[in-house]
Amino acid sequence: MHKLVNCLAPFLQEQGYLVLDGGLASELEYLGMDLNDPLWSAKVLLEQPEAIAQVHLAYLEAGADLITTASYQASYPGLANRGLDDLAIGQLLQKSVDLAKAVRDQYVQVAQDEKRLKPLVAASVGPYGAFLADGSEYTGRYEISRQGLRDFHRPRLAQLIAAEPDLLAIETIPCLQEAKELLELLKDEYPDQKAILSYSCRDGQRISSGEPFPEAVALANSSSQIMAVGINCTAPEWIMSLLEEVQGMVEIPLLVYPNRGEAWDAGRKCWIPGSAGESLANQVGAWHSLGAKLLGGCCRVRPADIGAIRTALDLIRA
Repeated sequence: MHKLVNCLAPFLQEQGYLVLDGGLASELEYLGMDLNDPLWSAKVLLEQPEAIAQVHLAYLEAGADLITTASYQASYPGLANRGLDDLAIGQLLQKSVDLAKAVRDQYVQVAQDEKRLKPLVAASVGPYGAFLADGSEYTGRYEISRQGLRDFHRPRLAQLIAAEPDLLAIETIPCLQEAKELLELLKDEYPDQKAILSYSCRDGQRISSGEPFPEAVALANSSSQIMAVGINCTAPEWIMSLLEEVQGMVEIPLLVYPNRGEAWDAGRKCWIPGSAGESLANQVGAWHSLGAKLLGGCCRVRPADIGAIRTALDLIRA
């Protein structure tokens, strides 16, 4: 196995932070893609991969130090339901990593910016609930055994790791059970693989399942394979409280990439204009001071927002 080192270290040592990218699926929607599909962004990876490449490039040009592959919703059972066999599914997962690496490498060659470190590619590992496409990635209420969770995640992990991304991004995990199974699976079968881990949270103290955020962070902190732990796809209003909950108890960097914080109109099935609150760029300084060294955005966070986050962090460094 290709042994991975802590690829975050150069960024944290030279910059004091690492800028993550923003929303992928929501940005594809801005480009006119219809993602009303159980495969979500994986549908575009399957049918229009050039659009995925366009979004990756936009985030790199905005200043992202890390881009995340379009594999969040790309699971073996989900793609099998679409009629793909195991070989085709494996090739698609490989493609998600190859595509991101190719865009990154082309960007580096064209930009020739000696002041910036070479951006990283993280292979996205979404939760079991994303495959269900029923919102359970925001509740953690799964009707599946521990072995069932392992069996779900194992083949995708194997294929993504074989594609040799710089790291894994295990994200939007809603419950301790799923985090435990993923960490044990990594330890047992891929002991050299490094990853970052983020949870979706329901308020300022608890992850989406209702379990305490400090317990979730402690679980990650106990793993030598997790390089950073934190929060994603969570309203910005909860971030400060969540970070304060874990002050002094974590030995690895914290990461934060919330959604924009907009309210959802369930009746009209749309985001309510003007409901997002304060910009993320105005808040990242306070999050950084509480130990969040990896900062970016999730749903509805756009390249311009990532550029503003980088500018804000540059001012802190100056």
